[in-house]
Amino acid sequence: MSELFFDESVILLNVEGTTKEEVLETVSSNLVDKGLVKPSFIQAIINREGEFATGLPTAGVSVAIPHTDVEHVNQKTISIAVLKDPVDFVIMGDDSETTPVQIVFMLAMDEPHSQLSLLQRLMQVFQNEEVLKELASQTDKTAIKNLMEEKLDFVALEGGER
Repeated sequence: MSELFFDESVILLNVEGTTKEEVLETVSSNLVDKGLVKPSFIQAIINREGEFATGLPTAGVSVAIPHTDVEHVNQKTISIAVLKDPVDFVIMGDDSETTPVQIVFMLAMDEPHSQLSLLQRLMQVFQNEEVLKELASQTDKTAIKNLMEEKLDFVALEGGER
């Protein structure tokens, strides 16, 4: 399992888009530009979101956790995008409703099931309204990076020392 790549370059602020597809394309294109994922990742993440919705109507600030198959990933990473204006994503497990998403946590995992422990930690973040509001209003990428590293405990996710 490769080390998780996470720094300010994968944190996007004031992301503009009127549809979830535009938002997903913007965020995933950034990962392609950095060589973290293959060009096929962009369409794969859009297609998967269409089949398996990832919107979560969490307390205070709705989030989405798009992800796709490992064959599109070069380096394990998580990208965080704070949207300028909320964009409707279909709610996970309920194809008939949408939620106005403000923060996208895009997961690029390099092995099957490696996102499970990350998802468990993210769910703890999603249950904390103060943390979500802090992320949504933050204008400093380093502050977001430090907050997420603290909340997600990346060392534990990598299974060892840094």
